[in-house]
Amino acid sequence: MSVLQSRYEERDFDEQNALRIVGARENNLKDVSVSIPKGKLVVFTGVSGSGKSSLVFDTIAVESQRQLNETFSWFVRNRLPKYEKPDVEAMYNLSTAIVIDQKPVGGNARSTVGTMTDIYSLMRLLFSRIGEPSAGASTAYSFNDPAGMCPQCDGLGHAMQVDLDKLLDKSKSLKEGAIQFPMFGQGTWQWQIYANSGYFDLDKPLSAYSDQEWDNLLYGKGEKVPIKSSGGVAQVAYEGLIHRFNRLYLKRDVSTLAKKNMEAVMNVVAEQDCSACHGARLNEAALSSVVNGHNIAQCSMMEIADLIEVLKEIQDSIGGPVASAIITQLAAHMRYGIRLPIPSS
Repeated sequence: MSVLQSRYEERDFDEQNALRIVGARENNLKDVSVSIPKGKLVVFTGVSGSGKSSLVFDTIAVESQRQLNETFSWFVRNRLPKYEKPDVEAMYNLSTAIVIDQKPVGGNARSTVGTMTDIYSLMRLLFSRIGEPSAGASTAYSFNDPAGMCPQCDGLGHAMQVDLDKLLDKSKSLKEGAIQFPMFGQGTWQWQIYANSGYFDLDKPLSAYSDQEWDNLLYGKGEKVPIKSSGGVAQVAYEGLIHRFNRLYLKRDVSTLAKKNMEAVMNVVAEQDCSACHGARLNEAALSSVVNGHNIAQCSMMEIADLIEVLKEIQDSIGGPVASAIITQLAAHMRYGIRLPIPSS
């Protein structure tokens, strides 16, 4: 008996209502004959190379698809994938097979349930027609388009941001090594920008800094600062710690850095909601536009049932037809058990 012989053959089940495979020889299968009960959950297990995929995908699924394609006209068949008859002696009681690919659904960091089901496209159309105040055309409500995306996070809703508690030890002074990022550490030419600026008492712990000193340290801009290097003294424009770090490390592809430097960067940053859009991914104009008191990001985060109720309130001749189309799609998803929100981030 083959290792793929169904264990159900040892039990009682309706043989006439079973899928029967006789003499399967696809790939590494060696004349495998097996009966698989219908109406039951059947699991194929075995060591790698035992023929599980060859039987399920390359034999059963392929023959099912091949037979289904034969029911179409030649015009349609010429536009469908071509399947060769699998190497099998006979198959009985074969039904239409549905193959669920184990690969992730196509998409990228910008994809959401809403964009992948095309519901979000209808939502954008709705807001472009009746949103008040209008942000513009449909693209003005898209986080994938420059017209609608948040300019700070480029429509992703999140960003790597400096964690000040990791970057700085506030109990120490600049001279004592308060900056804990190695590339800005004590003695480096980057450190000299702050030490030589004249803005700070180098022996004063950061915890005692005034508001003005903190602003200078993190975000300030100023005159040229003399920096000593092996080539002599250079004049470098003063730039606050946060601005300089972001420009040098977060406004570029961190993966291009040397491994040691990349690890140092990742040790002092954290992924957080965008401080401008707070995760909504859209710019201010899109978020300011509302329909019945809700902006598109708020609608996108509602449970489907709640969103349907909001859309039912739209009765005007311009937005009503679009709202009805969205409700139809949302109701279909609920029938199939999809009850998650249609997220905007």
